[in-house]
This record gives sequence, C-alpha cells and structure tokens, in this order.
Amino acid sequence: MTIDIQLRNLLEHASASGVPDMADVPFPVAREIYSAILASGDLPVADVDITERRIDGPDGALTLRLYRPRTAGGKRGAVFYSHGGGFCLGRPQDYDGVCSTLCLEADCVVVQCDYRLAPEHPFPAAVDDSWAALNWLAAHAESLGADPARLIVAGDSAGANLAAVLALLARAQGGPALRQQTLIYPVVTTVPGQFESARRFGEGYTLTNRLIERISSAYVNNPRHLDDWRAGPLLAADLSALPPALLMVAGFDPLRDEGIAYADKLADAGTQVSLIDYPGLAHGFISMGGAITAARLAVSQVATAWRLAFAQGTQQETPAS
Repeated sequence: MTIDIQLRNLLEHASASGVPDMADVPFPVAREIYSAILASGDLPVADVDITERRIDGPDGALTLRLYRPRTAGGKRGAVFYSHGGGFCLGRPQDYDGVCSTLCLEADCVVVQCDYRLAPEHPFPAAVDDSWAALNWLAAHAESLGADPARLIVAGDSAGANLAAVLALLARAQGGPALRQQTLIYPVVTTVPGQFESARRFGEGYTLTNRLIERISSAYVNNPRHLDDWRAGPLLAADLSALPPALLMVAGFDPLRDEGIAYADKLADAGTQVSLIDYPGLAHGFISMGGAITAARLAVSQVATAWRLAFAQGTQQETPAS
C-alpha cells in the first residue's frame, strides 16, 4: 500500500509541529488538542440549519445537535450520528463540517448526541446516552421534519462502535427500525492489539497504540465489562437480522483488521455488508475532507449510500468502492 500524498504531508507537518502526544497529557488537554486537530482538517460548515435541543437522559439532561436542510422537502430520512474520539474525546460541534455536508448532500436530518465521556463517565454511560437519544429521535422525528420509518445509525471510530451497539440493541428491543448502520473505521473489541494491523500501523500515523491503550482502559475500566458486547460488538454471539451495514476501513489504521473482522462476522451471520477500503488513508479520514481529496470523496460516498438507503427498503444495496 502507498500512503496518500496529502495525508503524508499532513503527518509530516504534525510531526514537526511540536503538539504534545494525546497519550501523555491530561484528558482536558487531550480534548483541546483533539478538537484543534479536527478543526484543521474538516470540511467547511455547509449552509444548513444547526440547532441544539435538550432532552431527558438516563442521568440528567442530554444535548442534541441537529442539522437540517434549509429547503422544504417533506419528511426526510434521519441519521443518528455518533462522533469519534475513543469515548474520551470529542464534541458534536467538532463534526459540524462533515455532519452539515452529509445533511446537505444526503438531503436528510442529522442528529448528534453529546454523550458523556470517559474517564469521568466510563462504560456504559455513552451507550446509555446514545440509546436514549436514538429513541428520542425515533419518537420525535416528525417534529424535526423527518420520517421515523427512515432512520440510520452511523458513526466513526468509537462512534461507529456505538452505532453498531445501537443496531444490536434495536434488534433486541424490537425497534427503532433502522435502514442502515454506517460504521466508519469502527473499534469493535474491548482488548486492544489483537490484530495484525495494530502491530503494523500503531505508530507513526494518526492513531497510536499508546493512545488506544489509554482510552480503552479509561472507557472499560471494570474487568467484568471486558466480555460485554455493548462495549465490544465483535463479542456479540449473534449478528443476524441486523440492518445492512456500510463499513469503511483505512489502509494505515491500527483498527483496520478488526473492522474487517466485524464485516466478515456480519456477513457470515447473513447480514448484508458493503465493505469499502481506503488503502491510502488512515484513521480519522472522515474528518479530513477539507485537507485530503480522497477523504472528501469518502464523505460523498457516505451521503450517496444514505440516499440509497432512504430511497429503498431495509434491504437496499450500498455502493461499492
């Protein structure tokens, strides 16, 4: 594999910048660094309505960030998108560029939840918050101009973990009905370093094994949760009867192989899967559309997949790479 030249230039610039390693600084500082990194590479904010809504959560109020097209369009599909950041970093507003662009290009409502972060709020806080927010969206979709029968769960990295878990919970609870699960370079295990890609790409790229170890132990801080599929969906015994999955992986990502393993397990269970590989890119590419052409194309590919999912039934085809 050959690394994308624009990505290589970004990595060289980051290496020379002197920014502290997020694995070595307190979490409040790491969060500032992470937000600054996302801001430097994300797409410009698209011309959509961005508002916030407070709802009741499992342990206090939750803030939702809503993205809605400005044009009249009847009831649109809706996407519940969970941001990445290893369950410890990130805010919905850090994803304004990519989420507003997806809202515009897919002509849909996008909703993010400001779920609680570890280590202050370890597992299962993020799952509980996300599940409450998804159910709120399903119940209130029409008030947002969305169709409750056309819902998608999506996310990247830790957010993709949450999206996969929400799909499993929705199946177990008999709803909400979902058209698709969009899993962008997901983390699906509770114990890092099990796959070859972690050994090959865990240093020198956008996500390091040291940071993975730190955030994993902060999120799943109780050994009895290491076998809980809600923390690592690859542990789920049954992956059948789930919504079709669009799963994206990157060539230079320590999480690449576990994403492929999850796609294989879904397919073996009879769940429809479209696996798209971006061999020249690295972890985090969905937030690099403002700096890397291939990442910008990936954002549009997600939007196209959502349009197809909304237009067709629950057994829609998603586009191949």
